[in-house]
Amino acid sequence: MRIFDPHIHMTSRTTDDYEAMRAAGVRAVVEPAFWLGQPRTSAASFLDYFDSLLGWEPFRAAQYGIAHHCALALNPKEANDPRCVPVLDELPRYLVKDQVVAVGEIGYDSMTSAEDTALTTQLQLAADHGLPALVHTPHRDKLTGLRRTLDAVRESALPPDRVLVDHLNETTVKEAKDSGCWLGFSVYPDTKMDEERMVAILRAHGPERVLVNSAADWGRSDPLKTRLVGDALLAAGFTDDDVDRVLWRNPVAFYGLSGRLCLDLPGTGVTHEGNSVLRGGE
Repeated sequence: MRIFDPHIHMTSRTTDDYEAMRAAGVRAVVEPAFWLGQPRTSAASFLDYFDSLLGWEPFRAAQYGIAHHCALALNPKEANDPRCVPVLDELPRYLVKDQVVAVGEIGYDSMTSAEDTALTTQLQLAADHGLPALVHTPHRDKLTGLRRTLDAVRESALPPDRVLVDHLNETTVKEAKDSGCWLGFSVYPDTKMDEERMVAILRAHGPERVLVNSAADWGRSDPLKTRLVGDALLAAGFTDDDVDRVLWRNPVAFYGLSGRLCLDLPGTGVTHEGNSVLRGGE
């Protein structure tokens, strides 16, 4: 089983996770920029973070045979903090980088006017740079948040078929599918989807334009959830081709819209800027 996790925050994970993911079949990931838990106090802290997603994380992933790309953005939660908003002016020089395959994650957290502005601005940046967009739908009042998201997409220069609407569930999947957007589902303990619900959704709505991710981060999460979904689908009678479509071909097709997706591992040495994953090792 080959797996492409299209939304995972490996900055929050250990090298043990990379090793376990590789053993489970994960061969590629996209890491979207997100809130780190501790509020940032300036736009400059985003720039160091972006640099790590373009340098250290691809190096670290490659040590375990995993191709790493990223999506960059001002995330919805921090769009409400005036100290962070100036990063929008810095994004264009990052969105031209080869490893950047989308603008994201953008969207809504609390559905404020500041989030409206950040979403509108970044949808335009995606259109301007020929990139697709990864959109976070809010964890609360999800259907209202989805509808507000889809309204923003319709009013933007970015076509729906270049938008991945993530964190969907049973209440939002139909309207998202009818919109023409790609459909993202985060399988995450307690607060999002689980394997059994994912099986039921795929039975009801089919595998077209569906991407399944772990969204693993610094919270209680599991970077092997994509593999568990694959196993659950096979046990439920889905074919190997169905599983490959959802866990590999659909993410490749969506992020391939950037024209930058490269699944060949880069040639790397044993260090990145003098640093190794072997802490203190030769």
